Amino acid sequence: MTLTGLGERVHLAHVGTDLETHIADVVNTLDYNAIQDAVLVGHSYAGTVITGAADRRAHRLHAVVYLDTSPLPDGTAITDVQSPEQREQQLRAVREHGDGWRWPVPDRETLMAGTFGSASGLTDEHLRLIADLATPQPYATMTSPLRLTHDKPPGIRRVTIFCTDGGIDVATLRELLARGDPRAAIFADPDWELHDLPAGHWAMFSLPGPLTDVLHQIAEG
Repeated sequence: MTLTGLGERVHLAHVGTDLETHIADVVNTLDYNAIQDAVLVGHSYAGTVITGAADRRAHRLHAVVYLDTSPLPDGTAITDVQSPEQREQQLRAVREHGDGWRWPVPDRETLMAGTFGSASGLTDEHLRLIADLATPQPYATMTSPLRLTHDKPPGIRRVTIFCTDGGIDVATLRELLARGDPRAAIFADPDWELHDLPAGHWAMFSLPGPLTDVLHQIAEG
């Protein structure tokens, strides 16, 4: 899905476009199309969006899939879990180049530095595509807290795909869990289905075929 204010819907962006707007995009698509048994996939920021949508429409879903991202707990905003470097760099860009309410598309240098995810596998063609078609994101989507009713969405599968080139893998996660490391606590529940993908953060660019294969395997499961 293209969320409000992004991509071809960039003309709908305004200062009030926030996380709740994007959750409503997904919820309304499910409801108004009478969708059932869906597999809902979220990459990066959109992991928070699908967490909110699954909390509200679990009866319409078969699974939620987190692509190189993870769910946030109730009351938490994206900016709450960013590193100081990410938060400061993003806020500076919003103030200096985004009219105070939009996060501009990170430039090539920022993307390749990996501040917002491993750039492994990105080619010049991928970077040109991002420069040509990516759109600024309303910053309120990053600062508004997620509101949940349930600790986890009832009755649906939870799946994560770790992009391991520059990130964590399943084996490392299990070691962290065995040691009781709080950084892995979100994946401590035994119902999680865990997958690896040997890609950087932008797997839809760098490994579209293998990513599609994994998503088909998940859906068939």
